[in-house]
Amino acid sequence: MNRSLERSPNATVHRNALARDLISSATKRIQGWFRQPDREQLSHELNLCLEELRAERARIARELHDTLLQSILGASLLLDNTLQQLPADSPIRPSLSRTLCLMHRVIEEARLVLQGLRTQATVSGSLEQAFSDLFEEFAPAHGAQLRVSVSGQTVALKPTIQEQVYMIGREALFNALRHAHAKNIEAELEYLPRQLRVVVRDNGCGIDHQELRSERDSHWGLLGMHERALAIGARLRIWSKRGAGTEVEISISSDLSIDAHSGPEA
Repeated sequence: MNRSLERSPNATVHRNALARDLISSATKRIQGWFRQPDREQLSHELNLCLEELRAERARIARELHDTLLQSILGASLLLDNTLQQLPADSPIRPSLSRTLCLMHRVIEEARLVLQGLRTQATVSGSLEQAFSDLFEEFAPAHGAQLRVSVSGQTVALKPTIQEQVYMIGREALFNALRHAHAKNIEAELEYLPRQLRVVVRDNGCGIDHQELRSERDSHWGLLGMHERALAIGARLRIWSKRGAGTEVEISISSDLSIDAHSGPEA
């Protein structure tokens, strides 16, 4: 009994110390809230950053169009003219024909890249409408079946956020069509209470595991997708397996993505 009474002051001291720690922790959290930058200021800085990015993309697009693309077009015209002058039974004609076909493919892909550099999703209305328009434009030529599904209450997104999410989804679509040769592609948009979630999945050939984990960029454009997601504070997840298709998921907090000046869309 006496030993128990002798330990009670220590217990009291312990409880007092624990209470002080809890109060101190709560005080620091409250102070941290007040020290956090204003959300509107963060949004303004993000808009400025993305506007600079847009201007730089437009400049690069002009430079590529006026230099590299024009040079390739000129070379293809010269090669085509040479083919027209060759006899039908010339032994080098098949080889030059294949080279010309390859150049035409390069020109088409270069035009898609330039379009991507100049594209602004803000002119297309809602994000789901932008994806639908994109699918209708490119799917028929590849014989692919495409579907856009929406769940939750559609809301207006901040233009800068919508543009970057659209560009990530666009890259995923082009990968599915051009590289994975997918025949079924789905874009799924979920407007959840706390976040926006966009998933683009396909049944194509998939991406090699080593290439998926590599930090270097490739013709799949994975590095650019990660950079776009990082720029807007979004989380990007890419799952893929050879022969089992690919799934690209973009998720971003509603606090960052929703345009506070617009209500839910009808």
